[in-house]
Amino acid sequence: MSRWRTGRFASGIAVIAVPLVIALLGPVFAGEPGPRAPSFTLGGGHWLGTDFVGRDVWRQVLHGGRPVVLTALAATALSYLVALPVGLLGALTQRHWLEELLMRPLDVLLAVPSLLLILLAATVFAPGAVGLALLVALVNVPDAARLVRAAAAEAAARPAVEALRMQGETWWRTAVDYVGRSMLRTLATDAGTRLTGVLYLVATAAFLGVGVAPDAADWAVMVDRNRTGLFVQPWAVVVPALLIVALTTGTNLLFDAALGGDRGRPRRGRTRRRAGSEARA
Repeated sequence: MSRWRTGRFASGIAVIAVPLVIALLGPVFAGEPGPRAPSFTLGGGHWLGTDFVGRDVWRQVLHGGRPVVLTALAATALSYLVALPVGLLGALTQRHWLEELLMRPLDVLLAVPSLLLILLAATVFAPGAVGLALLVALVNVPDAARLVRAAAAEAAARPAVEALRMQGETWWRTAVDYVGRSMLRTLATDAGTRLTGVLYLVATAAFLGVGVAPDAADWAVMVDRNRTGLFVQPWAVVVPALLIVALTTGTNLLFDAALGGDRGRPRRGRTRRRAGSEARA
């Protein structure tokens, strides 16, 4: 691994470590809730002050990350659980009508803005955390399925796939054993970007009150509910907002370091050899 990639890994881990540890282990160390104090005050044994209803902000921060992280991970996994078989079948089927039947309804969903679709669904029923994860997964399926279909179609056009078909290999083995492995890197790259977008969408929906209670211990809800006291007690807004930003930024850095490699960076040895070849020519 190059020094550049090592630096990106280190940066990503340093950025994501704090919000991820707080999100996963925070509730374990939060302890029992103490007595409430006046709203938006500092001191009095409260490290980060109190929130809009007098609760300890630090305790709310410890409890508020797990819903965001788990909902985003579940939504990303569910979107690929649907998009993978749909995209593979659309790319590898020999029946044009089946491909149209699979992909055209997804194009309709793709035309509707994701957040608007979630808000419209929220007016019909009140989704909880599970419902929010399903809604976010639903709005990500069309885009993910189109990407899977495009990557699978490119791999399916290679001579190796035609050779497998001529040998009588089953559709399942062709799709999974060759085409699936050929597009792993593309899917992994997309997963990093998609997880960041899902985190943003989950946090925005929670900020707007979709899928969570108005007084829930959730980083996005904390930003929304405490913004009225931003200039009186800023930590109730600044800390959860910074944790959300660190979570998304760290995710991008880690996936970029893991999958981006050294693309776009000149390699000295190759540059020197090329320069020598041109000089001899």
